[in-house]
Amino acid sequence: MPLLLVRNDITKMNVDAIVNAANPSLLGGGGVDGAIHRAAGPELLEECRTLVGCKTGEAKLTRGYRLSAKYVIHTVGPVWRDGQHGEEHLLRSCYRRSLELAAEKGCESVAFPLISSGVYGYPKAEAFQVATSAIAAFLKEQELTVYLVLFDRAAFLLGAERFGEIRGYIDDTYAEAEAHRPENRKSARWAREPRDSFEGDTGELFSADTLEKAEADACFECAPAPAAAPAPTQAKPSKKPLLPLFQKKSADKDLDQLLHQLDEGFSQTLLKLIDEKGMTDVQCYKKANVDRKHFSKIRSDPHYKPSKTTAVAFALALELTLPETQSLLSRAGYTLSHSFLFDIIIEACIQRGIFSVLDVNELLFAYDQPLLGS
Repeated sequence: MPLLLVRNDITKMNVDAIVNAANPSLLGGGGVDGAIHRAAGPELLEECRTLVGCKTGEAKLTRGYRLSAKYVIHTVGPVWRDGQHGEEHLLRSCYRRSLELAAEKGCESVAFPLISSGVYGYPKAEAFQVATSAIAAFLKEQELTVYLVLFDRAAFLLGAERFGEIRGYIDDTYAEAEAHRPENRKSARWAREPRDSFEGDTGELFSADTLEKAEADACFECAPAPAAAPAPTQAKPSKKPLLPLFQKKSADKDLDQLLHQLDEGFSQTLLKLIDEKGMTDVQCYKKANVDRKHFSKIRSDPHYKPSKTTAVAFALALELTLPETQSLLSRAGYTLSHSFLFDIIIEACIQRGIFSVLDVNELLFAYDQPLLGS
């Protein structure tokens, strides 16, 4: 773990290996295939000639040459026909075989494109689901960082039927929150010229009397500012005597008592919750999309303060309720509110029992928000 979604040019990814969505000849083509060959240089094509092609669902490895990546893993995805000709099985095989090759070479990071979703016609939303589930299944047994590289904001994710209801809640709640921001409220200025009636924003007619009353009630910004009070004369600061020694010791003792009464921090609370849920550390940090090194820092330092995205990831991994999530976040100095789209998405997912960090990250990515995990 973890699996991360990024918007980038895969040829510019600084990872151990990038995956090429190749054609069966491995001799280059259009799209991602052509871009990788151009970036790697002609040496890549020369090595590919020695591989004598590749079957659909299989993968072969070459050097990266002029790329930042040390290796290029070439895999051939299925051409979409109707979903009834083994396309999903072959596509899963592309991800699994590519990851196995990366692990054999000792790679710690791999970047994938969305295989078969271009000219091969695999529906993007379905191709994405196959990609994330296949990668997640492999990462349950392996320590590896995997990037799924998408060229755009992946608007197709928001079209997924399973997110229909939650998407409506997110959009409505965020729109309502935006409307209540002070900078977005309409100024309470009223027309000054005499008139018998006034047409409001909704088309409703108000009488002149109603308008005059509204002016008195609402146009507070038209009232003259009160006169400023005279500045008080500044008194010389008095030199307070130092505390006697016995009083200083007493104050220190009170401070120590207050410090002992502080709530447990995030790290201590997290470890207790993991035990209460009957989970192992590995199960929890993998489910949270957090890598082992990051979790080790949290475990070893009682005062460690994680980022908000990491804290939320652990709340989801533990399947906490909304009040429980707020309590855990408060241990790290955070909260969820309707002032931020990120918070609204997290709240909506928890209320609807969506605790998979990968599923939540799909929504966050589509809404251009920070992702959960490492």
